[in-house]
Amino acid sequence: MMRVALGQLPEATDASLAFARQLGLSSVQFNTPNLPGERRWEFGDLRALRERCEAAGLTLEAIENIPTTFYMRAMLGTPGRDEDIEHVQATVRNVGRAGIPILGYHFMPASVWRTSISAPGRGGAIVTAYDHEIATDPARASDVYIAWRDLARDDPFLRGTQFDLGVELGEDAMWANYRYFMDAVVPVAEEANVRLALHPDDPPVEALGGVARLFRSVANLRKAAEIAPSPNAGFDLCLGTVSEMGGEAAVLEAIETLGPAGRIFYVHLRDVQGISPRFAECFIGEGNYNPLRVLRALRRVGFDGFILDDHVPRMVDDTDYMHRGRAHAVGYIQGLLQAIASDSEQ
Repeated sequence: MMRVALGQLPEATDASLAFARQLGLSSVQFNTPNLPGERRWEFGDLRALRERCEAAGLTLEAIENIPTTFYMRAMLGTPGRDEDIEHVQATVRNVGRAGIPILGYHFMPASVWRTSISAPGRGGAIVTAYDHEIATDPARASDVYIAWRDLARDDPFLRGTQFDLGVELGEDAMWANYRYFMDAVVPVAEEANVRLALHPDDPPVEALGGVARLFRSVANLRKAAEIAPSPNAGFDLCLGTVSEMGGEAAVLEAIETLGPAGRIFYVHLRDVQGISPRFAECFIGEGNYNPLRVLRALRRVGFDGFILDDHVPRMVDDTDYMHRGRAHAVGYIQGLLQAIASDSEQ
């Protein structure tokens, strides 16, 4: 059954778990949680995280994103990648042993880029924005922000760099690296009963930091599904990122492409105004797609996973976690789900 989870938590504090319950939610998801481990996550820490949630009456739906330091060499195909893959395999096994069903990941060595993290949104709310012309102009490096929370815990964005990864990698090389990674990790996920959920590339442009961006189109998401045809390999379908690719048409195409085969494991329900190479994030309902039409499409293809808010605008007097923006987004999604539930009752 489609449901809403409180998402993108960095840790299971009393306050964050209470916030989820106050919103009427029964489950949570974590993004790069603050767990011990320089190269891998251990079983005991993962089990403790799940048990902490359950003690608060909440289900732990998924963890999204292991630190990029765990598998950067695997993404880039540089010496040491097999060692990185061994650590990822160990982490996947530990996630499974801990009873956590989904591990989300990305294959973006250069991470998420923005050219503003303080663009004006509706009513003066603060949103992020991206302009590829600015991002690729060496003279405007100070206007580039790169999301890298696992390297900069106190600030989720590194500013003033266009991020040199030390290699130049084209699309063919990156596809080969992705295939090599999945060939090694998917069998372990199958054994561990863990579903691996791939996040599309954000922003969906051809290359950043000298490295090709693979998952920038619905066609390339389809190719990823063909490379790893396992039921344990699917997608964290970030509707905002897919909207950046081509608006509502791209979002509906992705749902129709991946949904019928059960390859959508969970959904980020957010949106943007404009499409790549230039867009700005926004409140749900004022972006490129009609969210009610999109949720009906998800139901039509049989999606029965969880949905979470993501990249919400910062509202007046908001916190770093943006509790006000998230409360608005969660309530909006809850209302949409109630609306489509009533469809079948009429």
